[in-house]
Amino acid sequence: MKRGQGLRLRAQGSTQGLAPLLLALSLLPSALFSAACSRAPEPSQARARNLVLITIDTLRADHVGAYGYARARTPALDAIANGGARFDRAYTAAPITLPSHATLLTGRYPPGHGARDNGLKISPAVATLATALHAKGFATAAFVAAFPLDHQFGLNRGFDVYGDHLSRGADGRLANERPAADVVNDAIAWLTSKAQVSGLNSQRTSPEPSALSPVRFFLWVHLFEPHAPYGDPSSSRSAIDRYDDEIATADREIGRLIAALGPSMVNTLVVAAGDHGEAFGEHGEYAHSIFVYDTTLHVPLLMRGPGIPAGTRVTEPVTLADVAPTVMRALGATLGDVDGIDLSPAFARTPLPQRELYAESFAPLVEFGWAPLRTVRSGAWKLIAAPTPELFNIDADPAEQTNTMAAQSSVAQRLAGRVDRYSTDSLNANGSSVNEDAAQRLRALGYTSGNPQSQSAIRNPHSAMTGRPDPKDRRELASQIARVISGELSGAPLLAALEAIVREDPRNGQAQLRLGYARLQASDCARAEPAFHAAAAAGLPGADVHLGLATCLGRRGDLAGAERALTEARRIEPDNPTVIANLGVLQAAKGDLPGAIKSLSAAIAADPGLDEARFNLAVAYAKSGRRADAATTARALLVRLAPTAPQRSEVERLLRSVQ
Repeated sequence: MKRGQGLRLRAQGSTQGLAPLLLALSLLPSALFSAACSRAPEPSQARARNLVLITIDTLRADHVGAYGYARARTPALDAIANGGARFDRAYTAAPITLPSHATLLTGRYPPGHGARDNGLKISPAVATLATALHAKGFATAAFVAAFPLDHQFGLNRGFDVYGDHLSRGADGRLANERPAADVVNDAIAWLTSKAQVSGLNSQRTSPEPSALSPVRFFLWVHLFEPHAPYGDPSSSRSAIDRYDDEIATADREIGRLIAALGPSMVNTLVVAAGDHGEAFGEHGEYAHSIFVYDTTLHVPLLMRGPGIPAGTRVTEPVTLADVAPTVMRALGATLGDVDGIDLSPAFARTPLPQRELYAESFAPLVEFGWAPLRTVRSGAWKLIAAPTPELFNIDADPAEQTNTMAAQSSVAQRLAGRVDRYSTDSLNANGSSVNEDAAQRLRALGYTSGNPQSQSAIRNPHSAMTGRPDPKDRRELASQIARVISGELSGAPLLAALEAIVREDPRNGQAQLRLGYARLQASDCARAEPAFHAAAAAGLPGADVHLGLATCLGRRGDLAGAERALTEARRIEPDNPTVIANLGVLQAAKGDLPGAIKSLSAAIAADPGLDEARFNLAVAYAKSGRRADAATTARALLVRLAPTAPQRSEVERLLRSVQ
C-alpha cells in the first residue's frame, strides 16, 4: 500500500465528492481431504485431472501453521502441507498483486509478461495456464476478490468464467474488494454447475479416471482478507492480531472450498500460495510493494495431489514462476517459453538444479518517480540493484541486516551483471500507462499514484538511475504514506500524518487530495479548499479534485463556483455518473428541476447503484409536483436499502409526503 510524490487513495475515487453534496445514504481440518486416497500414488505414474489454484493476498509464510507459527489458525492450509508438499523457500517475483499473479499464471518474470505494477496490463501475446488448459478442453473459471486483478488487466484470457464483480456499498461507492465468503460461494456454485459433467457428485470414494466424464477443470480462487486494513482498525487489538484474524478467515473459506471438491479431490492438484508478504516495520517498511527484502518476497507455497507424497519438504529456493510449468506437467501438458522450472523431481526427492532467481519492484518508479529495485539471488548471495546497491549473505544473514557490498565486491559485480540480463532500470513507455478510471480504483486500495513525475520517468526510459531517488532514502516518507493508506489511521492521527507528508512533499498531489477529503470529513472546508487547489496544481489527473472543490464551494453557498468545478470534472470524465449526479443536485439547488431530473436520471441509468442520486431524484420529482414519480422512485429505493439502513426513515418520510 503506497506512497509518495504521489500518494494513492484508499477510500477515494470519483464518488468521494458525492456524499457531501447528496444525502449520505450509508446506503474439521483433518477431514478436509478425507476423500483423497489413503496411499499416495507413485510420482512417476500419477497424473492429475483437475487443478485448483488458491492465492491468498498479502500472506506471510511465517504466519502459517505449517511454517511453524505457533499462533496460527490455518488448519486448511496446514492440511494441504501435511498431505503434500511444503516449499520452505518460495519467493514471489514482485511484492505487488498483479505482477505476482501474472508470474504465477504464466511462468514468466515481470519483464516477460509485461505487468510491472498494478494497473499495467499483461501482454496479450503471453500464454497463461488458462489459455493453455482451455485449449486442451478444460473448463476454466476464476473468482477474484479485488480490483488489482480486474479483467481489464488481462488475466481473464482463457477463462470461461472470470468472476471479478464488485458490488456497491451502502454509501453508493463501488467496492474495490469483496469478502472471501462471497468469492468461495461463487466458486462452489461454479463447481456445482459442473458436477454433472465433471463427476463431482459421484459417490465413489476412489473414482478411476476412466469412470469420470472427459471434462476436466481448472479453478482459480483469489482471497484478499489479509490485505490492510486488517479487521477493525478502531479496535484496541494490535495490527498483528487483526492480521492473523484475517488469515484465519481466509483459511476457513479455503477449507469450505476444499470440502466442496468431494470425491474429485482424488484426481485434483491443489496449489495454495501467497502472492507476496507484508511488512510490519522490518527495514522501516510497512505494508508492501516498495522494497524487495524477503519480508515481502518470501511466500507460502503448498501443493497436494496425485504424485506428491505426504510430508514432502522442499528446501531449495523456488519462485512462483515455477508453479505454471510444474502444474502443467502434473496435468500431462506443457507451457512453453517460461522462466520457471518443473519442480516435480523434488516430489521424488531428486535435488533441484542450482540456479538464480529474479525479483523486482517497479512500483517506486511507476508510482513516485523513484528508482526501481531489482534483485537476483544465487546460492548464499542476494543482490539488490539500486542507486546504493545492497548485497546480503542470506544463508548467514536471513534478515538482511548487513550489507556486504564493500567486502564482497567481486560477488556484487558478478550479480549486478546478471540483474541487467533480466531487466534494465527503465520501462518501455508502450503499455506502461494506467487509464484514469483504473487508477482511481487502484488508488482506493492504495495502489498507483498517477503522479506526473513518475509518469515522466516512465516516458523517458533512458534517464539514468542515478538521477532518481533511492527508495531507501525515502524510507521514512514511504513509511508515513503506508500508514496513511493502510487504513489503520483515522480522525486526528490521520490528519496529523497527512499534514506531515505534505510538509515534506508539498507537490504530492495524492497526499494533498487525501488531506482535502480528510479536512472535508472534519467539516473544515476552509482548510480543505487549499489542499484541493494544491492537488490540482500538482497536475493530479481525474475528477476527484474538482468534486472535492465543488463540495466545499457548495457548502458555503458559492453555487457558481461549484458549477465551474463540476463542469471541469465532467470535462475530464464526461461519462462519470457521480459527476453527472452531482450536477443534478446542483441544478436542483439552483431551481432547475427539469435539468436536475434529467441529470439524476442519466446518472442512475449509467450506474443503478447510486442510491444517493435516486433519493435526490425522488426529491426533485416531489418539488416538481410529479408525486406519482416521486413515490415510485422512493419505493424503489426502499427495496434497495437494507432493513436496518439508517436512511430508511428519511426515505419513508418522503414517501408519506407524496402519497
